Amino acid sequence: MTDIAKPSPQNRDEVEIKLPCESLDDVRERLRSANATSVSPRHFESNDLYDNAAGQIAGSGSTLRLRRTKAEALLTYKGPARFEEGIKRREERETVVSDAAEMEAILAGLGFTRSFRYEKHREEWRLENCLIALDQTPIGDFVEVEGDPSSIRRAVASLKLDSSEAIPYSYSKLYALRRQKEPSLPKDMVFAGGASLS
Repeated sequence: MTDIAKPSPQNRDEVEIKLPCESLDDVRERLRSANATSVSPRHFESNDLYDNAAGQIAGSGSTLRLRRTKAEALLTYKGPARFEEGIKRREERETVVSDAAEMEAILAGLGFTRSFRYEKHREEWRLENCLIALDQTPIGDFVEVEGDPSSIRRAVASLKLDSSEAIPYSYSKLYALRRQKEPSLPKDMVFAGGASLS
């Protein structure tokens, strides 16, 4: 998340919609035509989800994530999600981590272990008071639109996306569903050949 999309201290909810995308190039061109502002260029992300031995975090519908990019690392907590007309709302708390390896050691000391890793290439734009993320993942391409519900609907319409195709699942859940159909897939959602932060 960038400074543009960070909630105020009074509102720590993440409000977003996730949509499958056949062509990120087409969406990118529509963003440019709509005079959207580029927030961050395409970059690689590695995301590690953590849980305790009993799986209580995932079991409660929450998420504890350590995200790494070339520029920074972020520790994020997300609470259980609620859905209204395809739009997801959940509590989100996030902070920059100065040393990702030390953060891993702290999490281990507290009894948390890495339960899942997912990778993606992401670029971000600003449109209609929304943060638009274009995500390329090992299981397909997606567009995430984050903002208030009315702005999200306007942005989705402006980009000629179909809100009825909204996906209520996280990337970890999407990958788990894919593995049910394709058991030969690796445990983690990672790019073949190994993408890198370097």
